Amino acid sequence: MSNPLYTEHDIEPVPGLPGALPRGESVLWQGTPGWDGIARRALHLRAVALYFAALAVWRGAALSHDGAGGIEALSGALLIVCLGAVPVALLAGFAWLSARTTIYTITTRRVVVRAGVALPMTVNIPFALIRNAAVAQHADGTGDIALDIIPPHRVSWVALWPHTRSWRIARPQPTLRAVANPDAVAQVLARALAASASMPVRAMPAAEAAARPAAEALA
Repeated sequence: MSNPLYTEHDIEPVPGLPGALPRGESVLWQGTPGWDGIARRALHLRAVALYFAALAVWRGAALSHDGAGGIEALSGALLIVCLGAVPVALLAGFAWLSARTTIYTITTRRVVVRAGVALPMTVNIPFALIRNAAVAQHADGTGDIALDIIPPHRVSWVALWPHTRSWRIARPQPTLRAVANPDAVAQVLARALAASASMPVRAMPAAEAAARPAAEALA
């Protein structure tokens, strides 16, 4: 039996979707992640850069303490900086490519994540499999929307990364990362989930929606 969460594709009749939408289903929202958000929060690029910067300072101080001259100590520190620039550049490049090749879609029946730099794939997440959705806002104005999948269903962390919630490996949570205007996107998702469950819907202030799980933002 095939996994209902995955659909591989070669041609997209609709950008971001593996096939034409079935009758009665429509697209409510589509968006792409910001590459810098993926770099900072999914790939932890800032922490990696700070690590190599601290290592360079330590190397220079150690050489100086051992009696090396100023130029020699500086050269040793710069060598660490150059070595560290390679993984930092690779992570930044991967984040940019990941953002360029990813499309998030919310329809009236499911959430779809089309992602993959080398091997593109589409992950379909029907609303019936979403137990909860949580919104995390960030200082740059973007936000992450993490989806909690009802057990025993699950997604592959390896297949979906970096579009998963950080540090959730045993039970991966698909995440719409670094989306612009996350309050509005959370409202769209919450209304769609509520409509799918035939729940009454009421409007809600953006601040309150950001503070509560998206699936509960509208009741």
